[in-house]
Amino acid sequence: MHSSKGIGKLFVVATPIGNLEDITLRALRILKEVDLIACEDTRRTLKLLNYYGIKGKKLVSYHEHNEERRAKDLIEELKRGRSVALVSDAGTPCISDPGYRIVSLARREGIDVVPVPGPSALIAALSASGFPTDKFFFGGFLPRKEGALRETLEEFIGKHFTSVFYESPHRLERTLGLISEIYPEIEMGVYREITKVNEEFLRGKPKEILRELKEKGKLKGEFVLIFPPQKVEKEEKDLDEVILEFLKKGLSAKEVSKEASKVTGLPKREIYKRVVELLND
Repeated sequence: MHSSKGIGKLFVVATPIGNLEDITLRALRILKEVDLIACEDTRRTLKLLNYYGIKGKKLVSYHEHNEERRAKDLIEELKRGRSVALVSDAGTPCISDPGYRIVSLARREGIDVVPVPGPSALIAALSASGFPTDKFFFGGFLPRKEGALRETLEEFIGKHFTSVFYESPHRLERTLGLISEIYPEIEMGVYREITKVNEEFLRGKPKEILRELKEKGKLKGEFVLIFPPQKVEKEEKDLDEVILEFLKKGLSAKEVSKEASKVTGLPKREIYKRVVELLND
């Protein structure tokens, strides 16, 4: 697929997220025809190529640790007229995976970037969740530090849109524990091992899901966490009105925050700040 115009094309190719049969005919054709393939892990990509009988391809490693340097090298290859396919270990490149830098550089250099659509854990999980999909927010992998994690959960969960995040198995228990503390009554979904043999979707309150996962033993694979839009028990009821009702009952600021959170679905920390403001007025 050497370019006659002197400049090659960069193909952003989606690959299977588990089941190797989940790849398009076009993606297979592109992988056969390009001059080289930039991949997150050459061993993973080689397994896919061998499965489909694609032999003799030049593979170049392209991951988060060498992305900046390798992107420049690949741009030079493209300028020489060579075609490049960008793939990740699983799913669509640039979606919580390496690829942003080379795509951005290619755009700035006037090089054609061609998407070859296909699998995405985000879209697969969302489409089968049963939660509203007309408006949704994708936050990628949740922050590792607890402070940043709490801020993210409070900012993006329980709003007027569905929220989707990725989480790793060794942090999932901590994350679900924090979610159950902030949003004890929220219904959520957890998807794991999508398209694989042990694919599973759990739906319920955070504590219920955590308990069920613990019973299964060691957690494996990446998880997709899905939160539906906020459901307010007292529709459109003014937060201040709810707070004042509980204050009249003699509850402390902390108690008001807890009870008002159950009614409105808003984070306790956010409500507590408002309680303090009202008390100081």
